[in-house]
Formats: sequence, structure tokens, C-alpha cells
Amino acid sequence: MNPDASGKYMLREGDDVDLQFAQDLSSKTSSEGDPVELTLADDLKVGNVVVAKAGAKAFGEVTKAEKSGMMGKAGELNLRLNYLKVGDTKIKLRGTKGKEGESGTTSAVVLTVLFGPIGLIKHGKNVEIKKGQALHAYIGDDITVPPAS
Repeated sequence: MNPDASGKYMLREGDDVDLQFAQDLSSKTSSEGDPVELTLADDLKVGNVVVAKAGAKAFGEVTKAEKSGMMGKAGELNLRLNYLKVGDTKIKLRGTKGKEGESGTTSAVVLTVLFGPIGLIKHGKNVEIKKGQALHAYIGDDITVPPAS
């Protein structure tokens, strides 16, 4: 992979990004609109060039939080990934590989991530996410970024 004229490298829409939660989350205590902080689990590379170092911060928000209720109803916790911050650059993220639901608004294109199906432990039917829990995400748009210094 070669840099473009400005010395930047292209991250492609749909490229894999491995994140980890930087905090505990629970459907019992979370509210819609709560910020969620994640960190980059591994260096993000274009070819052999590191463009974001492990530990870079990523941000999202809770879009739905329902604590477990009567009649054995399980808790639910959804979140939207917003971006990975690398230097002064915000790299848009999303929770699914395919582009769906293009709505014209940039941040809302990122799809809701439902935590039930990917095997997180539900204690007492609430969704509990522990700090360090892995989350697989994808680059939201083609973007050029400088190599990490």
C-alpha cells in the first residue's frame, strides 16, 4: 500500500476494526443517549502501515436500554457506534459490514448493535457488559489518514 500525494493512507469502508469496551455497561443502569467509550484493541493498519495505535479511543452512544421486566422479559441494550478518534481525525464506525439504511444523515447510518445474539452473559436477564469485552466493528466510510506517529 502506498500513500497518496499528501502522505496519507486509505482506510476502506467496511474494513474490520476490533474494539473493546472501556467501561462496564448494564441494561439496568444505562439510559438512552448515554455516551459509551471503547478503545481500539489492536493497531489499525493499511497494509503494513499503522494508522491508529491500539488504545485509541472510540465513541458511541446507547440508543436503547430496557431493564429486565415482569413476566421474565429480558433486558435489552443497543448502541450506535459513532467514531474512532485518531489524532484530529474522526473515523466513522458502524456495527455491521454491509451498508444499509442510507438515510442522508451521516451519524445515523451506523446501525444498532444488539448485544443479545453475540453471546454476552445475561445476569438476572439484564444485559451486562464488562470492561474489556470485545466488539467487532467496521469502518463507516472511505477515509484517508496519516500514518500513526
